[in-house]
Amino acid sequence: MDVGMPEHGPDTEPPEGVPSGPAQDQVVTPRPPAGHRYGELVILGYNGIVAHGDKDRRPSKFLLHKRVAANGVKPARYYEVKQPQMSQAVRDRCQHSVSYTLSRHKAIIVEYAPDPDTDLFQVGRSSESPIDFVVLDTIPGVKAEDTRDSKVVHSTISRFACRLLVNRATMRANVYAAGFDSSRNIFLGEKATKWETDGIIDGLTTNGILLMHPQGAFCGGRGRPGAWMEVSVGGGMYGLRATRSAAQKGLKMEDQTSELQDGTLVDLCGATLLWRSAEGLSRSPTKHDLERMVDQLNAGRPQCPVGLNTLVIPRKSAAPATGDGDPWVYLNCGHVQGRHQWGHEHGTDSLTCPMCFKTGSVVRLCMGMEPCFHVDCERPTHAFSPCGHMASEATVRYWSAVMIPHGTNGFHSMCPFCATPLSAATPHVRLIFQDNLD
Repeated sequence: MDVGMPEHGPDTEPPEGVPSGPAQDQVVTPRPPAGHRYGELVILGYNGIVAHGDKDRRPSKFLLHKRVAANGVKPARYYEVKQPQMSQAVRDRCQHSVSYTLSRHKAIIVEYAPDPDTDLFQVGRSSESPIDFVVLDTIPGVKAEDTRDSKVVHSTISRFACRLLVNRATMRANVYAAGFDSSRNIFLGEKATKWETDGIIDGLTTNGILLMHPQGAFCGGRGRPGAWMEVSVGGGMYGLRATRSAAQKGLKMEDQTSELQDGTLVDLCGATLLWRSAEGLSRSPTKHDLERMVDQLNAGRPQCPVGLNTLVIPRKSAAPATGDGDPWVYLNCGHVQGRHQWGHEHGTDSLTCPMCFKTGSVVRLCMGMEPCFHVDCERPTHAFSPCGHMASEATVRYWSAVMIPHGTNGFHSMCPFCATPLSAATPHVRLIFQDNLD
């Protein structure tokens, strides 16, 4: 299997002689009652859906429930071998193991034993059965109707990207780099970053799994983004490398853990996930709450000051255009109007606002309908720029301050509802409606 490395090459393919294909004795267990929910993983960039995706294998979010029977594992013993491909632990499909290749004739095998206290969940690009949550690369700003023709030429997300272990009693979740493949093995090739400290071996995947814990409560409107860190295969926390795939690991961060907090971001190098705990979700708005907010805005019958027609705010960005009833916002001032040609500057995309005479671009408004991205339950008074997704002031301010990993060593802020990079000068705008809410 690969652990964030290129698709082909000596460091990614299972060693010769290692069985491949679906693991035997894999049991699909029924889902427990909803009351045993641990939390949700949500992909940034989707407004509640993944268009044209398989609803079972490619949702935009994954609910983690307490399993009927524990399937977690924990390190049991480790030893050195000369030929890892011939190791009994690697060849045994019922044995979870991690193989750290040090040279052509030397490797460290870490065997894992069943842990009755934890549940194991795995995330990655592979559609094989060990992966619970299939995640593909997020294409910024792609609308639902365009996704059919939008393909990633080369994915940077590992087939078996990371794994989560959730304590069945405390419901605390920890994340680890790399996931077990269909033969229940993890292979770190000779070129992968690895080290041994006090008799314990550990390593990093090529493109890495990054975490960012919020400072303060995510839900409540007072949280702030934290610093990005990298998590190892063994769950240790390290500072960022010079570049995403640099050979030298970052500094050990002794005061940090891989335990997920409500609002923690997990970056897979190609897609970013948001963790919402069950407790945090209980304080967040529901989809019904967001729909009610849209209904309240529409009940105010906002009008276009030019056409004097009533505007109707859509709940989804993929909703078909309705003509004069579509609300458009002037991004330089925030005035909301219908679509018209007044003030259009020939040869440009700029329009002059008839209310304040500021010139700039306009974008169609729509509601941010993914509840997990909202940091409070306040009404949508602002919109992200330049995409036009609506949310509360606290929500747009929080996400505008979050710098999401981009490329090999870059970061940028983006709208959580569509992954469109935000304007550096004005990442959000206050909405001004011509109605009883103005």
